[in-house]
Amino acid sequence: MSTDGSLVVGLVGRAGSGKSTVARALAEAGAVVIEADAIGHEVTDTDPEVRAALVAEYGTGVYRPDGTLDRSRVAARVFTDPEARARLDRLVHPRIVEGIRARLEALRGHGFRGVVVVDAALMLDWGFDRECDLVLAVVAPEPDQVARLMRQRGWSEEEARRRLGVQRTNEQFRAAADEVLENHGSREELERAARAAHARWMRAAAARVKGNGC
Repeated sequence: MSTDGSLVVGLVGRAGSGKSTVARALAEAGAVVIEADAIGHEVTDTDPEVRAALVAEYGTGVYRPDGTLDRSRVAARVFTDPEARARLDRLVHPRIVEGIRARLEALRGHGFRGVVVVDAALMLDWGFDRECDLVLAVVAPEPDQVARLMRQRGWSEEEARRRLGVQRTNEQFRAAADEVLENHGSREELERAARAAHARWMRAAAARVKGNGC
């Protein structure tokens, strides 16, 4: 755990697990949430080198008139072409990690004391969990995950199961985590569990600072 009064929590879990609900509850409790997806969008939309590489791979139509990436077009390709996915990952993921680090450094530079949540589904693939004080996994029964993805993203059951099939299993996320939130009840129960975790982490961070005489 950091000794400067901050605590970096890596938030992981499968799609449809309730990870976004947990992130919102933690933010409402006072945590700063760094979203890897948002940084990824920033990278693909604004980084000149990334834009040039994506246009070369997918054609000029891969960017909409407003300058944003047509992510559905890219997704349709990478989910059926492992080599294309590997090229995209090599291009974008290191820049996302750099963006996360830059935001953490900025918070530390401003003397932030509290919980910082790094919401990144691929954190374990990147090895970024080693840069966190702890990893929190949100897990839910697979039928619930499928139902949420169908409802929230408009996917068919087949598409939802296909997307989940390329991700780590609940068991793998549990094994990699320091703490686990089981999402098998109501949204309110999950939010309460997230708020309780935040309060516990804040007490632990404060005790560490006090113990080091800061």
